[in-house]
Amino acid sequence: MGARAVLGVTLAVACAGAFFASILRRKDLLGGDTEASGVAGLVEASRLLVDEAIHTTMRRNLRKRGIFSPSQLLSFSKLPEPTSRTASRAAEIMETAVQEVKRRVCRRRDTDQLPTGERPAPAGECRPQVGSSGHMPFCPHRDHPRWGASNTALARWLPPAYEDGVTEPRGWNPHFLYNGFPLPPVREVTRQVIHVSNEAVTEDGQYSDLLMAWGQYIDHDIAFTPQSTSKAAFAGGADCQLTCENRSPCFPIQIVTLRDYVPKILGAEAFGQHVGPYQGYDPAVDPTVSNVFSTAAFRFGHATIHPLVRRLDARFQEHPGSHLPLRAAFFQPWRLLREGGVDPVLRGLLARPAKLQVQDQLMNEELTERLFVLSNSGTLDLASINLQRGRDHGLPGYNEWREFCGLSRLETWADLSAATANGRVADRILGLYQHPDNIDVWLGGLAESFLPGARTGPLFACIIGKQMRALRDGDRFWWENPGVFTEAQRRELSRHSMSRVICDNSGLSHVPLDAFRVGQWPQEFEPCASIQGMDLGAWREAPPPGDACGFPDPVEDGGFLLCEERGQRVLVFSCRHGFRLRGPAQITCTPRGWDSPPPLCKGQFQKSAVCKKGKPSPTRSIL
Repeated sequence: MGARAVLGVTLAVACAGAFFASILRRKDLLGGDTEASGVAGLVEASRLLVDEAIHTTMRRNLRKRGIFSPSQLLSFSKLPEPTSRTASRAAEIMETAVQEVKRRVCRRRDTDQLPTGERPAPAGECRPQVGSSGHMPFCPHRDHPRWGASNTALARWLPPAYEDGVTEPRGWNPHFLYNGFPLPPVREVTRQVIHVSNEAVTEDGQYSDLLMAWGQYIDHDIAFTPQSTSKAAFAGGADCQLTCENRSPCFPIQIVTLRDYVPKILGAEAFGQHVGPYQGYDPAVDPTVSNVFSTAAFRFGHATIHPLVRRLDARFQEHPGSHLPLRAAFFQPWRLLREGGVDPVLRGLLARPAKLQVQDQLMNEELTERLFVLSNSGTLDLASINLQRGRDHGLPGYNEWREFCGLSRLETWADLSAATANGRVADRILGLYQHPDNIDVWLGGLAESFLPGARTGPLFACIIGKQMRALRDGDRFWWENPGVFTEAQRRELSRHSMSRVICDNSGLSHVPLDAFRVGQWPQEFEPCASIQGMDLGAWREAPPPGDACGFPDPVEDGGFLLCEERGQRVLVFSCRHGFRLRGPAQITCTPRGWDSPPPLCKGQFQKSAVCKKGKPSPTRSIL
């Protein structure tokens, strides 16, 4: 992009008073008010600052010896892949330049014109011709290729709330008042409202621990946002771990989720209201994940995490040493190798209840006091991270989101007490925030009393339901959308279940019919042989008209990949591990039939099939 284009975009963004979250005042690199310095030079200087911070962080990590700190473990667990890392770096460079242009040029801000999330870097690879999504690394929308694609900005459903109108989160400036009061420090909110001891948690009498685990899984599937690559301040290079200064940056899945998981979270009535039956693909719906869903509403699941990892033997019985405190399971994959594998954990997820989200028992001490503790170098507090993340994202307060969802604003202690159905919790919250408008949305939604048959209150039911409906209705590859699958294929897909997944991918021989409901062994468990699954015969293809070849019989201990080369069908063969091809690795369909008999698999290992020329068939691969 040329310097003039950069200047236009930068000034427009800067004078609107918004962009992501990074402030610096490094005058030796970005100083100079003459036109000669130029926008191109300013952008280049911003790039140098960002790259210097990233490289400083990398050097510090490489030099480190011994056990990593909890914050480093968190960062490593969310290390972005190259495409996301490139997008993140581009955003940091632009926001650094925007901040400096704003400092030089803007004399006032119009916060009513805040942009709602355009990303300055090119979107991740977008391949509209690909045919299905898990969530969507490619284009779910032909006319708006960024909608729902990976490596694009989270959507904003309300204008952001920043103390400087740009990047400073709520609570950043200690003298900034809200309704006459400063916001409480997030750690103090954890201590007084959220924290509960491990021994005091209440267990869910209805749902299994797998309900919590599935929520965590799909959250990371659709709403995973990378950590900033840099842990060093752009200006001055301060290590953010060693300073307290306010410096920056200091298709089966679809079915199981919408049919079996979300209705349990929202309750039947709220599910019907906010999600409802599928009416087909709607090209006007943007399926992009919103920041209020990603950083607040869908993190309700943290309040359902049990402080113990329960492990059960083949008879679903406990034995001495079988249970682990959560802190002993983080970053300990060796336990799967030396302590029985994944099956004991799966049995515990199925046959032991999740923690119940109770208003005065929100998060146990494994998450608030002992998160990622491998040494005496400190710990993390997941509740404080969640609260601060919401502020960093510029999420407006609790009442703004209630109004967004058509709920009444809470004005008094009596209102909050009614919403939480717990006067003591209302006392603690208002003792910290002083006014209902000041309450962070994550805490407010978490403290609401459950809707009937639900595991969330009305606010989070609204936000989660709205997001899930957008993900479904705005996805042209949604499994129920006509043309994506045949009627026979949809019928087979509908037979799929989490119980069948566990049977097919573990050593368990018995599972509950509904894996998300806590099951009593043995009376509420069924043999895997009786759990229905998909018949993949619905995907069997017929040869094209006039084809003289058909498909060969399956290759014992091997398989083939159907390719297309110069308009001809080609089969490329490979063998399973420990076997070797005897015969041609590739045969071609001619007008008289296959040009050679298929090979056999004997003996040694042969590498997997790869199309040598042309491209793979989009539909057939038999291995």
